[in-house]
Amino acid sequence: MTRPGTPDDAATAAGADSPWALRDYALIADGERGALVDPRGGIAWLCAPAWHDGAVFNGLLGGPGRFRVRPADRWNVWGGSYEDGTLIRVSRWVTADGIVSCREALAVPADTGRVVLLRQIRAVRGAAVVDVDLDVRADYGERPMTGLRQESDGTWRARSGALHVRLAGAGEARPAPGGGLHARLRLPEGGTHDLVLDLATRPQSAPLAAPALWNATERWWGRAVPDCSDTAAPRDTRMAYAVLNGLTSTTGGMVAAATTSLPERADTGRDYDYRYAWVRDQCYAGLAVAAHGPHPLLERAVRFVADRLLEDGGDLRPAYTVDGGPLPSERRLPYAGYPGGIDRTGNRAGRQFQLDVFGEALQLFAAAARHGVLDARAAEAAALAAEAVADRWTQPDAGLWELENRWWTHSRLCCVTGLRELSRELRTPASADWARLADRILDATRSRCLHPDGHWQRAEDDTGPEAALLLPLARGAVPRDDPSFSRTRSQVVRRLAEDGYVYRFRHGDEPLGDAEGAFLLCGFTMALAAHAQGAHTEAARWFERTRSACGPTGLFAEEYDVAQRQLRGNLPQGFVHALLLECSARFGRGPQAPSSDGW
Repeated sequence: MTRPGTPDDAATAAGADSPWALRDYALIADGERGALVDPRGGIAWLCAPAWHDGAVFNGLLGGPGRFRVRPADRWNVWGGSYEDGTLIRVSRWVTADGIVSCREALAVPADTGRVVLLRQIRAVRGAAVVDVDLDVRADYGERPMTGLRQESDGTWRARSGALHVRLAGAGEARPAPGGGLHARLRLPEGGTHDLVLDLATRPQSAPLAAPALWNATERWWGRAVPDCSDTAAPRDTRMAYAVLNGLTSTTGGMVAAATTSLPERADTGRDYDYRYAWVRDQCYAGLAVAAHGPHPLLERAVRFVADRLLEDGGDLRPAYTVDGGPLPSERRLPYAGYPGGIDRTGNRAGRQFQLDVFGEALQLFAAAARHGVLDARAAEAAALAAEAVADRWTQPDAGLWELENRWWTHSRLCCVTGLRELSRELRTPASADWARLADRILDATRSRCLHPDGHWQRAEDDTGPEAALLLPLARGAVPRDDPSFSRTRSQVVRRLAEDGYVYRFRHGDEPLGDAEGAFLLCGFTMALAAHAQGAHTEAARWFERTRSACGPTGLFAEEYDVAQRQLRGNLPQGFVHALLLECSARFGRGPQAPSSDGW
C-alpha cells in the first residue's frame, strides 16, 4: 500500500534514471576503467574494457544500459561513505522499515581486458527487499544483450557486442520485458547477498567467487594507499591517493577524469572528453606523490611520460590514451547528454603544441632523481625534453588552458623551473647548459611578460592576471623573495579571488563566477604559493577553503560554482586531488621542518 506522500510507481520509475547533481555521484575504479554510482544504487557510467572504450552503462548521458541495486521500498533516504583509503564504496539507504546497504567495488588487481564489479547487499536493520536490474549495452548503448542463458549453477551469460557477460548471485532473476534481467531479493535482518558482474573481451570460465574477490581487493587497497598520518589532512590525503590509484592504469597512464561531456558551464559548449592521459596532469600527480615520498604512482608517472618522450621527442602530444595511443577525433553521440552539456567523445587537444608540458616533465624527472627512481631510459627522456625546450621555447603555444597559440608566460616559467631542477638533480655534462638555458628563457620572459607594475602577466600581449602563474613561481622559477612573486600573488588575490576561492583569469568584464566556476587547481596552487613564501597561516586558509569544495562523496571536479555550491566539469578531476595531496604533504611537515626538495 502506498504511504501518504509517497510518489506513485510511475513517477518513481520516471525519476529513477534522471541525472543527479554531480556532487552526489561516487566513483569506484580499478585503474583500467571507472564507474559512477548514483544515490539510488544505479551504475550511471562505466566504459569497458578500457577508459576510452564505449560505455556499457550510459545513464549519465541519457543513454541506455543499467545495473541497479536498490531497496524495493522507494520511500528512503540515501547516504554512504568510502572505506578509508580505498575506492570501496558503501551505499546506504534508510527506509521506512529498516536500513539497507550495498558495498561495491571494481575488483583489483585489474585485468586490462576484463572488468569485475562486486556488489554486496546487506540488511543492516530489519529484513530487506531489494530490486536488481541488469541491462548491459556496450558501445555507448548500441549493443543490447544477446544470447541470454542461465547455467546450471545459476550464473547468467550473455553477449553485448564484443563483450562476454556473466552475472553470478542472481539465480532467481528472470528476463525483463524491456531487455536484460530483473530480480527481487529478500534478505533477513543481518543477511548479506553477493552479486558479481564480469565483462570480458574473451570467454571466462573461472568461478566468480565473491569472498576471494573481495579479499584480494581489500589487500590490494591496503598496499596501494599509505598511512598519510604525517600530512595536514590524513583522511583526505588517503582519499586523494585512492582516487589517483583508481585513475592510473598499469601502463602508468592516468586519465584526467573518469567521464566525458559533463559541462563546465551549462549550454556554453565547454564540455570535453577527459578519459585520456594528459602529460601535464600525469606530472602533477607524480610531483604530488614525490612531495610525500617515493611511491609506485611516482614510478608509473615517470615511466609513462618517459615512454611518450622517447617515442615522440619534441613532437610530444599533450594527451594520449592510457596505453599511449593517439586521441580519437571528436564525435557526437545520439543522446540528450548530461543537462547543459553536449554528448561527445574524443578530444582535439591531442593535436596541440603545449610548451609547458616539457617543463612539467623536467620537474617530474628531477623529482624522480631526488628519490633515486630515475632509470637510464627516463634520464634519456629528460635530455630529450630539455632539447625540445631549447628548440621550441620561442614558439607560441596553446598553453595550460589549451587556448589559442600565444606567447604564454606560464609555459616559459614552467620550462625555467624544470631546467633548473633537472640541472641540480641530474649531474651530466649538459647540466650547465640546462641552467644557462633557464636563465636565457627567464631573461627573455621578463623582458616580454613582466608588467611595468612588477607582476607577471598572462602573455606578452595580455596584461591580465593569471592564477596558474603561481605554480611555477612557487616551484622556483624565481627566488621566493623576488618582488615579482609577491606582486603576482597580490594581483591574483586582488583580482581573481573571491570568498576564499580562486579563479583562473578574467573573462572580459564579466564578474568572477559568472563566466565559470572557481578553479580548484588554482586554489591549491595559491596555498602552495603562500606556503613557499612563509605565509603558513594564509596557506592553511586557502587550503582549507579549497578542500571544502567537494561533494558528500569527497570527490572534486575541475570547477566549483560558489554561488550554487555545485561541482562543474568532469568527475573526479585527477589533478585537483593531486594538488590536495601535495599541499597536505608539504603543510604536514610544519613551518620549521625542511624537505628534501628545498620547500
